[in-house]
Amino acid sequence: MRAAFCLLLLCVFSVLLAQDKVYVCPMDPDVRSNKEGVCSRCGMKLVAGLPDPVEYPLDLSITPRKLSVGQKATLDFTVRDPWKNRPVTNFQVVHEKLFHMFVVSQDLQFFVHDHPRFQADGNFVYDLAFPKPGMYRVLGDFYPDGATPQLITKTVIVPGAAPAPVKLARDYSTKNAENLQVELTTDPPQPVSGQKTQIYFRLKPADGLEKYLGAWAHMLAGSDDLIDLIHTHPIIADGGPQVQFSLVFPRARTYRVWVQFQRQGVVNTAHFDIPVNELQ
Repeated sequence: MRAAFCLLLLCVFSVLLAQDKVYVCPMDPDVRSNKEGVCSRCGMKLVAGLPDPVEYPLDLSITPRKLSVGQKATLDFTVRDPWKNRPVTNFQVVHEKLFHMFVVSQDLQFFVHDHPRFQADGNFVYDLAFPKPGMYRVLGDFYPDGATPQLITKTVIVPGAAPAPVKLARDYSTKNAENLQVELTTDPPQPVSGQKTQIYFRLKPADGLEKYLGAWAHMLAGSDDLIDLIHTHPIIADGGPQVQFSLVFPRARTYRVWVQFQRQGVVNTAHFDIPVNELQ
């Protein structure tokens, strides 16, 4: 009788433990569930707990070493583990790709979102002709197996006369992209650093909208001095004309926001400039 009672207690305890297990999205840790599944925001598989976040070093070598405007260069990315400095060769797929790369020029006029090729040695390579002299910021977005998603930024300098400093003014004007019109509003109308800003996009026409790389939209927000680079995805989107992001701007600067949507197989890219005030 006592053995049966103990077995019953063990079964109840096991059920309670199973109910207490929390599944978390690696990309959006605020998305949680008490059962297995995928993230309602980005579509990634939920995992039972995440390891402590640790930054993985990212090496970037470029061939040729002396860059020239308009000349094709090969960018070679190596991810290393933070404990023994060994190259990492196993990665999780994030939004249909192993490695997302963004490149932004110092004057904020050149923007690339693409995906370097995975090599047998675990490196990622990408060919790019830098269109003008000056500084470029290269953002690597990747997810080493057994770790947490990484966002690592590198700097590339192309010799020559650097462009004049960027002076951005507020630009919420409607943009006409490849086959889509994009409108922007924010709440609050005047964003404040350190506080959540809701960013709303309205798309026209509303037909033919499709997921791009597993998400209804992708956004890169970059400060005018390119110190801050933030890659994020919508918190509310269902394939309709309304898409909502939530973003915390870290500093009082003007941010250029690039947003990408897909319609009828065509990727549309539009950008807006959002001044952010200091919290009073």
